[in-house]
Amino acid sequence: MRQRPDAGVQELDRRDTIGADMEDKRNIQIIEWEHLDKKKFYVFGVCMTMMIRVSVYPFTLIRTRLQVQKGKSLYNGTFDAFVKILRTEGAAGFYRGFLVNTFTLISGQCYVTTYELTRKYVSQYSSSNTVKSLVAGGSASLVAQSITVPIDVVSQHLMMQRKGESMGRFRVHNPDGKQPVVFGQTKDIILQICRADGFRGFYRGYVASLLTYIPNSAVWWPFYHFYAEQLSRLSPDDCPHLVLQAIAGPLAAATASTITNPMDVIRARVQVEGKSSIINTFRQLMAEEGPWGLTKGLSARIISATPSTIVIVVGYETLKKLSLRPELVDSRHW
Repeated sequence: MRQRPDAGVQELDRRDTIGADMEDKRNIQIIEWEHLDKKKFYVFGVCMTMMIRVSVYPFTLIRTRLQVQKGKSLYNGTFDAFVKILRTEGAAGFYRGFLVNTFTLISGQCYVTTYELTRKYVSQYSSSNTVKSLVAGGSASLVAQSITVPIDVVSQHLMMQRKGESMGRFRVHNPDGKQPVVFGQTKDIILQICRADGFRGFYRGYVASLLTYIPNSAVWWPFYHFYAEQLSRLSPDDCPHLVLQAIAGPLAAATASTITNPMDVIRARVQVEGKSSIINTFRQLMAEEGPWGLTKGLSARIISATPSTIVIVVGYETLKKLSLRPELVDSRHW
């Protein structure tokens, strides 16, 4: 029986389709800004960010206290700090300054908006995910930190308030022994910052924050896409993309945290201790504790980054899928 002339062409088309499907399974599909329903994106985004903040805040507090303390004067490490805070201050001690810190939800939304819009702009000049992520991540951090630093300064001083004493420059006044009303301690700290440093006090450590978080963000996104792409090549074709992303996220977070932790230690000390010079803070830290002082709080930072990054990556990708424009929801591409 003779084969029809177009049978070979049909077979080649079929193989091309199968090859394209396999390639599609291997590649991590990226949902871009123009694919999103913005209203859904912001509503779901705020809810997701709030859940993440609640889960990781205790380790943020522990990390900050470890970075600010002199040597090991109070805590011997992350686990020791966790036990001592729980024993002396109770579970509420892990959430000192949390209400103030929730205002960073605003900067969080500014971050993702800047990130997505910058990716869209850079895509006109480069198709490389690494380039787009590097530029977008750095730009997003610049915008976010301009909003976040004053909130961080206040919340970090509140984190330093221990039972009966303070690890920082300022101490909440509570002469009558009564529990302050909601935001009462915050008002007290804000007034003390104003009296001591004026408005500039709320932007103390701004440069150190930029030198910490712009590189952190600029490094995280390219490493995230790099790890995700490498894992996709090594994994079976039917491995879900979210699994690969959930592994790539913590790997990228650990890498970025290790690279930027020295500046994060300096940032915390500048903001809490009221130092004005990054260089002098660095010199003092090296003189007092040596190079190991630059690793303080790293384990707590990685511990907090690992679960939060999994939630962020899986949640963020899920968020974007939930926020797809209606006409794209049933598209095979996603």
